[in-house]
Amino acid sequence: MKKTPNAIDVHVGSRIRLRRTMLRMSQEKLGDGLGLTFQQVQKYEKGINRVGASRLQHIAELLNVPIPFFFEGGPGTISNDSDIGPGILTEFMNSREGIALAAAFSAIEDKRVRQTVLSLIRSLGIDASDSMHDSESQQTAP
Repeated sequence: MKKTPNAIDVHVGSRIRLRRTMLRMSQEKLGDGLGLTFQQVQKYEKGINRVGASRLQHIAELLNVPIPFFFEGGPGTISNDSDIGPGILTEFMNSREGIALAAAFSAIEDKRVRQTVLSLIRSLGIDASDSMHDSESQQTAP
């Protein structure tokens, strides 16, 4: 009987992958820093193997993030944004588009430019939502 990975282990692994990818770091390079093979890093990232506390501390140092970063938006955590659940956020941040967007956004050094980009994305999301509602109401209209 095959044991399924724990949801928290999968989430922590996905956050390791997200941050590593944002830094454009290979699994091999992270593994070298940890004294592990890239295959072991893969197992951590997929949640197949659980990351111990001391290893998580070392990963946090290598990826230059605080330990809570790995648990943000995870199962059982309280979300500050009531519009989207942690599952949707995790799914997006594990997608190629989510990772690419996060990496590109993080590369913007000017705070004003980041705010402008954020405003643009929000307005596009609202426009798309309005368009969807408009087309739905047109389909149900007599």
